[in-house]
Amino acid sequence: MDAQVESAIEIAFNPSTDPNLKSQAYTFLEQLRSDPSGWQVCLSLFVRSPPASEVVRHVSLEVVNNAVQTHKLDQQGLHLAKENLLGYVQRQYGPSSSGVDATALQNKLTQTLTYLFTSLYGSTWTGFFDDFKALAGDASNIGSANPPGAVLYLRLLRSIHDEIADVLIPRSQDEHKRNTELKDFIRQRDASKIATSWQEILSRWREIDLDIVELCLKCVSRYVSWIDISLVVNPDMLRYLWDLAGQQVGSSESGQGRVRLAAIDTMNEIVAKKMPPNDKIELIRFLNLADVLGQLVASPGLSEYRSTSNYDTDLGETVARLTNSVLFDIIKVLETNGIDESTGAKADELLQLTVPYLLRFFSDEYDEICSTVIPSMTDLLTMFRRKVKVGAGVGAGEVQMLQPILDTIIIKMKFDETADWGAEDDQTDEAEFQELRKRLHVLQQTVAAVDEGLFMNTISRLVANTFNGVGAGDNRITWRELDLALHEMFLFGELAVKSGGLYQKGVPANEAARHLLDMMTKLVESDLAAHPHPAIQLQYLEICVRYCSFFENNTFIIPRAFENFVRFIHSDHAKVRTRSWYLFYKFVKQLRIHLGTDARTVMQSFGDLLQIRAEVPDESADDDDSSEVNDQSADAVFNAQLYLFEAIGCIASTPSISLSDQTFYARSLLEPLISDLNNHVPNAANGDERSVLQVHHVIMAIGTLAKGFCDWMPAVSSAGPPPANELSAEFHSGSEAILTALEALKSSMHVRTAARSAFSRMLGVLGSRILQQLPRWIEGLLSQTSTKDEMATFLRLLDQVVFGFKTEISSILDSLLTPLLQRVFSGLSEPTTGTDDEIQLAELKSQYLNFILVILNNDLASVIVSPTNQGTFEPLLQTLEHFCRDASDYATSRLSFGVLSRMTAVWGGPDLQIQANGNSSAPQEPSPVLPGFDNFAMTRFSPLTWALISSPSFNHKDAQARSALQEAAALQWTILRKCGMRYEAYLREQELSGMGFQGNMVEEYIGHLRDPEQRGWKKFFTGFVAQARGG
Repeated sequence: MDAQVESAIEIAFNPSTDPNLKSQAYTFLEQLRSDPSGWQVCLSLFVRSPPASEVVRHVSLEVVNNAVQTHKLDQQGLHLAKENLLGYVQRQYGPSSSGVDATALQNKLTQTLTYLFTSLYGSTWTGFFDDFKALAGDASNIGSANPPGAVLYLRLLRSIHDEIADVLIPRSQDEHKRNTELKDFIRQRDASKIATSWQEILSRWREIDLDIVELCLKCVSRYVSWIDISLVVNPDMLRYLWDLAGQQVGSSESGQGRVRLAAIDTMNEIVAKKMPPNDKIELIRFLNLADVLGQLVASPGLSEYRSTSNYDTDLGETVARLTNSVLFDIIKVLETNGIDESTGAKADELLQLTVPYLLRFFSDEYDEICSTVIPSMTDLLTMFRRKVKVGAGVGAGEVQMLQPILDTIIIKMKFDETADWGAEDDQTDEAEFQELRKRLHVLQQTVAAVDEGLFMNTISRLVANTFNGVGAGDNRITWRELDLALHEMFLFGELAVKSGGLYQKGVPANEAARHLLDMMTKLVESDLAAHPHPAIQLQYLEICVRYCSFFENNTFIIPRAFENFVRFIHSDHAKVRTRSWYLFYKFVKQLRIHLGTDARTVMQSFGDLLQIRAEVPDESADDDDSSEVNDQSADAVFNAQLYLFEAIGCIASTPSISLSDQTFYARSLLEPLISDLNNHVPNAANGDERSVLQVHHVIMAIGTLAKGFCDWMPAVSSAGPPPANELSAEFHSGSEAILTALEALKSSMHVRTAARSAFSRMLGVLGSRILQQLPRWIEGLLSQTSTKDEMATFLRLLDQVVFGFKTEISSILDSLLTPLLQRVFSGLSEPTTGTDDEIQLAELKSQYLNFILVILNNDLASVIVSPTNQGTFEPLLQTLEHFCRDASDYATSRLSFGVLSRMTAVWGGPDLQIQANGNSSAPQEPSPVLPGFDNFAMTRFSPLTWALISSPSFNHKDAQARSALQEAAALQWTILRKCGMRYEAYLREQELSGMGFQGNMVEEYIGHLRDPEQRGWKKFFTGFVAQARGG
């Protein structure tokens, strides 16, 4: 059997084996894995002498490993595996061995022995650690007498910790219980001996292989969290750790360097061990960590070589980690309620000693090192803020910390000296730096919360000194210093506008606002807008837009600001140019009423930027990873250009411009666009890709221009006055041109998308003129090739049209409803072909039902049942009935019941008086608006409730199902108010009795349905359904 298994493994893992034979070999090995006795064959193959090939031994051991791990071995089998593997280890890793296994085989052997440990250490293999420690050597020669044995011993220690004590690995309850017992056994039996072996190895660290020393330190780091701290924290062990950590070595990549890092990490893990506050402070003092940190910071790798290519970043990050851990624990102790005065004083002393090292690493030029101590910096500042919040205030020593902390935060906000702003190959680094800036900003906000005056004065001083230096021609101020000042100024506004704005009744809203307005005055009075660096230009623009209220209260500065904006929108730098188009629009939007006679000049200054030249995107552009901000693709540039069209529309329609001039400007801007559109439609219809894209762009531009000219929207009270008739007439020609293009190119999704966008943006400026064009818009936008998503989006727009023009739309809606619904029915009936399609279908259902509700809610219900649309009424009802029954889509079912309730309320006539006890001296008869609707509602609408509930997939416990149930209950409640006792009789004699409900239950049901409060009825109904379906 051994030979057969060996041959199968050789065949399976031989690259040149015939595929059919290889497949047979794999099948055989899989059967071997599942064979209860297969592991025994593999065990004998692995330990055989002379040894089999490495691949045979590795696969064989893997089979044994799997059998042990999955508990396929009984106690006898585990004992057999233990004896064989221990014998193998003693031969292969003993002092007389001529060689050791390959690394991969050692890893698998270590793992297998670890699994045997978990199964046997608690019962029969109590000498596990002694057996493997014996291989490593005795106290006088451990680590040197038999290095392979020492390595295996330490690797096993590390593997056992990872298996039973690694808190990052999720465990089952049984595994957790087993691991707890094993750790208890180790503490009782072997922890002291294990710790002694570590001490023996470290005592000889200068004489033995440094890889063994490093491995030993990593074992100490792992075990210290769960063994007695005194086994590790004792004078001898600490002396070894200090010696190892204090080595003066050239590089952390050398053997000595790696051991030094491991020793520092070990100290870190010792500090992190959980213990009471007083013990923690005493531990930090006993470890003398303040001095240790000072010596490490003063080492050549971190001091002499700082700001050179020899700077030891690995050492820096490791010492920063230790600093972070020490401060974390000190702060935690200081924030502990009820600590004694002595402990608090010692902790505060340690804080004062350690904070300088926090600042040292926080200010490190390498962001990775800085980021390592941000958690403890956050904890420190948060502690200060809590003290201020509860009125305790911060102590004198803590106050002295704030200024250097804030100064360091500000320094870290500055671009690195090596940063190349905007370079394509530097985008990842810049993105990481901006992420760091966000974290630093949070720290700044915390400083401001602790001492607002300190924060305001520091930032104001920074900005003023920087601006003054630039004004004085100080060459030491580079774009980086200026960018820092502007960035801080941009962020400062969050403090200045916390009460709602920069101004209150024309004066600064608060002290922070006063500081910021002083900064703004210095900014606009300076010549910073002329700075050549693009980062400064963009910062200038962003600040002007962010603090527009400054210009609103200082209108004499606006012309100069617009001059700068006009220069930037013509910039030669692509990123500045396209970003400034958006910012220019934002600036114009807020300040256009203050432009006055300058409006004409501003418009004339950027007319040259309104030329549209569509570019067919390169196919490779799809793989571009550019961020949205840095994207300079043709599509991104055009999308930015659209802001210019909206901006010029805003300027051309300012109150200072007469209506005749506004009309003239609209015509002047529209005519070239309409001409361009008409010229490109024929080529686009013939399939020219660039012409199709040009048509798309021009349509988008016309719609965006219209939005700029008119903010008004129908039925929105806060949108200002409606457009003048003359202005609407000008844009009517634009909409006609769009419709002509749409009719010719409605098969193009690009064109439909642009037209739909233009439709939504032209609603305001066209006003009721758009109603006459509505059938053509529907014809073009809901073509045979329109997607469900397009239909849903357009229906959402139609909701706005119906609501906005409800007094004028009746006749138009009457003529277009049937063709519109036929398109929608077609879309609803199309089969779905994937998750995205299902999502689009759900959205189409939702928008279709909402559209019907908008009609019903705006006194237009008569359109649905008009002679023109009678043929569509039955299909409409059938869709509603189908949706109501559909237990696979509760949201749509709920909305459909809502539509039926609204129909009942609208067409059912006036409400009848419903007596709570069912008695009425003079029973009222229904008076439906539509003759016979009362019978219709009872016989077609009411049974739908039970159709939903009786669906096999209906789950009354589902939250969405309960919501649908409540809408179904509301429908029955509404029907009763319209049909009165006739509905009660129908329920009693047909609907409920036909479903098998008994008399008492029927009467109880009807009694609750009479409840004048709909909420009470809904509660009863959902409970009734739950009871009927068995809870």
